[in-house]
Amino acid sequence: MNKTLKQYFVKSFIILAVIHLAYFLYGYFTFEGIKKIDLYSEFYRFKFVDDVSISHFFISGLFLLFFLIFLLKNHARQRYSFEKVLQIGFFLLLISFASLTFFISFSFGQNAKLKGELSEKSYNKDKELLNVLNPFLYNSSSYYSEKLFNYENILYPKPYPVIKEEKQELIYHDQFGTVTTYYSIDTLKVLTETYNKVSKKADSIFDFVGLDVNIVKDRIIKQTVVGDSTQIVFKGTEVSPEYDKDICIFLENKSLYKPVKEKSIDNKPVKRYLIDNKQQYAAAVKRYNLLYKYKQDSLQYQFQKLDTLFKKYNIETHIVPQKLTSQVFYYTKNQERRLEGIENYFDRKALNEKFLTLDRYFYEPNYLHPNIMPIFFIVVAIVWLGLFLFYIPFNYMKGKKL
Repeated sequence: MNKTLKQYFVKSFIILAVIHLAYFLYGYFTFEGIKKIDLYSEFYRFKFVDDVSISHFFISGLFLLFFLIFLLKNHARQRYSFEKVLQIGFFLLLISFASLTFFISFSFGQNAKLKGELSEKSYNKDKELLNVLNPFLYNSSSYYSEKLFNYENILYPKPYPVIKEEKQELIYHDQFGTVTTYYSIDTLKVLTETYNKVSKKADSIFDFVGLDVNIVKDRIIKQTVVGDSTQIVFKGTEVSPEYDKDICIFLENKSLYKPVKEKSIDNKPVKRYLIDNKQQYAAAVKRYNLLYKYKQDSLQYQFQKLDTLFKKYNIETHIVPQKLTSQVFYYTKNQERRLEGIENYFDRKALNEKFLTLDRYFYEPNYLHPNIMPIFFIVVAIVWLGLFLFYIPFNYMKGKKL
């Protein structure tokens, strides 16, 4: 390529960059904000019926038309070698791609406005608040779900969490009944070599004194070898959570409303269950402290923050923080009372849809929607081929060999 052709390509890219900037700013200033997004919201998808698509069609068409006219008129006077022709073809491909992607810059502008209104750090703090308060936000019927609310979901304080064991025992003559026992879960980590030696000696000692070694082994829940160590998870002491005065129904739920996405460590992805376990425990500790360690004002302040969160995301709510706090503490102190009439009404469906959409916005942005991706690349290929087939034969006929 000669110098003038290179300069022409540079000028063309500058013009395209200005147009991309204009669409970026247009996307930035037309984004309606987090209050308006819903489950069907997405970054811009070429729809052919709105101002972005229509303007995109005409601007791209006019640019490519004038680009080709000036290219043939002013830069088609020399024949190039095969290597130079390939270089020109590559730049024409870049021109084609850049002239057909203004809508992507529009989406980047929307994303920039979103991140300016709601940073990822702020979004994660909102998730953490919802994770801590999640057991207070279910509708009344959910509190009788054994899947959500049961003693095995208690994560804090010690000796929790616990594991349930059910056995059939003889009650009277030939009548059997189910007896439920809860045990704390303890963990022991030792060197594998040491564990093997002690294990063999322990077996012989139990045999000598006439004890069944299987009784001890039955208490082992899981045994895992990690490097040169063995980690043993086993049933510890017997626990009676049904008589524990510091345990209420709100602690019998470890579900997260929405896990906070954690970044990889040393370029290795963090396993989902490890993230969930860590966040579940952290939320359980905060929840326990709010109910049993801190003053009542602390929980009320959290409900006030929740009310602010609902307003920020435009979620309909009828929660009165002071009233809800007093109701929560009433059922905390009166465990025998059937939980009903707790006034925690808000639009649960809308909140769930809002966070599903925001998760997509933050972590699966889809600037080029999968449904239009094949069509888009076909159009780029057709435009590039058109420019290339116009330029090369014309240049060959008009130009001199270089």
